[in-house]
Amino acid sequence: MMGKETILTAEGLAKLEEELAELKGPKRKELAERLKVAISYGDLKENSEYHSAKDDQAFMETRILTLERMIRTARVVENANPDEVSVGSVVVLHDIEFDEKIEYQLVGPAEADVSNNKISYESPLGRELTGKKVGNIIEVSAPVGVIKYELLEIK
Repeated sequence: MMGKETILTAEGLAKLEEELAELKGPKRKELAERLKVAISYGDLKENSEYHSAKDDQAFMETRILTLERMIRTARVVENANPDEVSVGSVVVLHDIEFDEKIEYQLVGPAEADVSNNKISYESPLGRELTGKKVGNIIEVSAPVGVIKYELLEIK
């Protein structure tokens, strides 16, 4: 895992930096205060507030290390060719079977979020989209069978 770059859009990098700043600043201070209050309750062996705060602290510190590694190894990509799908592209697809339009942004795995229509270039659809041009038909194998899309637009 060491040395593997993290592919991000400029927006994705900014979000990671924002999250890191929040965790290292206000969130650490809040957690320190929670620990201080929990310690004041006495006997730490049976102090659920203390154990909960320590668990949260361990999770937060792990997340901070993860974010620092991702930012350190980040490679920000921009769509250099607006006529071809690549990381950072926003695409409008026509789902041929259901006759509906779908819009996705192709991003790196670290910022993929299907609920916000951000798909990884490593996903089955992302792999099929990469390098395609408007008008191309994209076929993706899924558990339900082959899904066909027409690439309508690259933004």
